[in-house]
Order: sequence, then C-alpha cells, then structure tokens
Amino acid sequence: MWAAIKARLRRSPGSESPEPTSGAVAPPAASVPKSSKAAPPPSPPEPVPSSEGELFTEGFFGRRLREATIDEVFDDLEVALLQSDVSLPVVDKMRRDLRKDLAGRKLRFGTDAEEAIRTSLIRSARSVLARPPVDLAALIRAGTHRPYVILFVGVNGTGKTTSLAKLAVWLRAQGLSSVIAAGDTFRAGAIEQLLVHGERLGIRVIRQKEGGDPAAVAFDAVEHAKAKGVDVVLVDTAGRQHTNENLIEEAKKIRRVVQPSLTVFVGDALSGHDVVEQAKEFNAALGVDGLILTKLDADAKGGAALSLTYVTKKPILFVGTGQGYDDLRPFDPEWMVQRLFAEGSAA
Repeated sequence: MWAAIKARLRRSPGSESPEPTSGAVAPPAASVPKSSKAAPPPSPPEPVPSSEGELFTEGFFGRRLREATIDEVFDDLEVALLQSDVSLPVVDKMRRDLRKDLAGRKLRFGTDAEEAIRTSLIRSARSVLARPPVDLAALIRAGTHRPYVILFVGVNGTGKTTSLAKLAVWLRAQGLSSVIAAGDTFRAGAIEQLLVHGERLGIRVIRQKEGGDPAAVAFDAVEHAKAKGVDVVLVDTAGRQHTNENLIEEAKKIRRVVQPSLTVFVGDALSGHDVVEQAKEFNAALGVDGLILTKLDADAKGGAALSLTYVTKKPILFVGTGQGYDDLRPFDPEWMVQRLFAEGSAA
C-alpha cells in the first residue's frame, strides 16, 4: 500500500518542502537551491518509523506544515488509499489523524515531509487495527460448554472451506481435537471437498446426502462430538451471496439449532471494497464474532484488513497466507502494519 501512497505523494504539488516558520531564518547550511526541487526526495525510512522526537522541533528553527498544505496533499493520498482497498470511513479517519499530527507543527531541518506523513499514517493504521488479542485456543479451553462450535459464513470463492480445514490443522497443533460438519448440502462438490480434506488430515466429516438439511448435519456433528469427547465442531455452510435471503435464513436456522460459540466471517482480501459490504451484511443478519481474511499472500494492496476491522468493529482472528494447510496464521496487527508500509512486499 505504501508504494501507491508514495507515488501519489511525490506527484502532489502540496508535497513540496513546507514553508519555514514565519520570522525564522534558516541556517545557511539548511538553505536549499531552487534547482534542487527537480531532484527526487530521499528514500523513506525503514518500516519501523522514526520517533516523534526525531521528526519535530519546538525550537526557533524549523519548517512549519500548514493545514491547507496537508489537505492538499491528502486529496492525492485519498485516491491512493481508495485504490488500495481502504474504505472511505478509514480514509476519513486517516485524514483527521494526519491533520491532528502535523498541522501547525514544525519539522526539524533535514527531516523529509514524506517521512512525517508516513509516520502519521502508520500511527493511524495501528490505532485502527489495535484490538484486544484473541487467543482462540485459550477461549476453547476455558469454555464451559463442550464441544466448542465454530460456524463459518461467507460468499462463494473466498476460501471458506479451505480455511476451515486449515483451522482444524491449527487446532490440532494446539492439542485440540475437531470434527467437521459438511453444512453446504446444496453442492455435492462442497461435500466431496471436505471429505478429501478430512481424509488427508485424519479428521471425521459428518455429512448427509446432497440436498439434506444443513441444520441437521450441524446437529449430528455436535452430538457426535459430545459422544466422542471432541473439543471443537467446525461447521461449514453454503457459500452464499450476502443478498440471498433464503440462504441467510438457512444460516440463521443453523445458528438456532447448534448455538455456535463463535461465528466467523471469511472474506477474500482480493475482493476489494466489496468484502467490507459482505461483512457488514453478514454481521447484521447473523452476528459475526470474528473475521478470517484469506488470500493475503496474493494481495499487494492490503487495505482490506484496515477496512474490515474499522467498519465491522470485529477482530481479525486469522489470515490466510498461502495454499498449504499450515498457511493460516493468527492475526498480528503489527505484522500487518509493517506489511502495509514496507518498501517492498512483506511475507
């Protein structure tokens, strides 16, 4: 995301060096020849930003950033943020944060304005992603009811079923057993896909024939887990468009029957701004507790993570970073911030 922002920033006329503080005379060594304006700005810092004390000064000498200049720059940055899948509410927050951080303050001579803007945006992104960490394994172990039921919802093609299988592998690594409920009975292919996962992983898959009652499948899986002492039931559902009322009602029925401990929305990072609307609709209809963001390894923009967290007010629990069963990692906000603002791609 930072590469797109930086490109816009360097094209913006408002990103020229800020004016010196009124009445202040810059030291001779700090004067800049007019011809140097054509030279490219210095390279931005490494992903770990400079401390605020290294950027600003309260002393007599310094270059003051005017609010009008910041707004002019941000008009260009807004385009880059939107193109990076950052939703408009998050863009507005970043504009407010940037104005609060920079307007009227004095940069130390020798400090690049681009660095100050980047540092402010990093701080704003951290505040969006900052939520109490969710230790799913600890929640499951601390739960008073067994089994712990996790319901997966989302639209077609987001990687929902694969994420379910990956989570089963992650649970096993935490010493927790699981069983899978093949709740997508509308497509025989979906049942077969889970059977393949189950066979590869040695995990039981509870199913009915195509066209069966998804809520009955989920109920049978819960009863099986109770009888066998299985820790977690992972309930797959039909990949449904968020506007399909019939399938939404089917998901509501599953919720009523098995009363899941956790309802997880699985969203595709490559879906752009649409993934935010999907999450909002599912949350309004079903009540989502957490998010899994898939295909992050193929997403060069990264703004979907900011948008999902800020708009839904729900935590991202895991992110998918590849095709393998081990390519599901617990979400780390700092890792995401570094990925968004690194000079190159981050793994």
